[in-house]
Amino acid sequence: SHPFRKLMCFTLMFCVVSDIHVPSPHSTMKPGSPIPTNTNSPGVRKAARFGVYRYNNSSNDLFLFKDSQINKAMVQIVRGLKYMLHVEIKRTVCKKREHSSLDSCHFQSKKGLQQMLRCYFEVWITPWLHKVHVPVVHCH
Repeated sequence: SHPFRKLMCFTLMFCVVSDIHVPSPHSTMKPGSPIPTNTNSPGVRKAARFGVYRYNNSSNDLFLFKDSQINKAMVQIVRGLKYMLHVEIKRTVCKKREHSSLDSCHFQSKKGLQQMLRCYFEVWITPWLHKVHVPVVHCH
């Protein structure tokens, strides 16, 4: 095993966790309980995008949807990071079969094609294993 492997994993974990507000030792919050976190943080935005990918893969819509607003974000540290997100997603002009990058997809401007859904995503990211699991996707 390479001598820096453990260090790299620690550094990666530290970078991810340092993005999260950790309560003081005198807090009434239990370790491992969900913590409200900044909806604009890179970790939250990345987790929301994974939720959107999962939604797009399971929907029958002709068009791709993209996150338009993250209304609430919680994170729980459990063998990785479990994000609980309330996200608004909107239909884009990109068709699924085009496999476009969501970043380059604009939201629908045609009135008849516009659609917004409110979603709840649970996204579990294990950075040191490079794994992402999205067990919960509820959109309405």
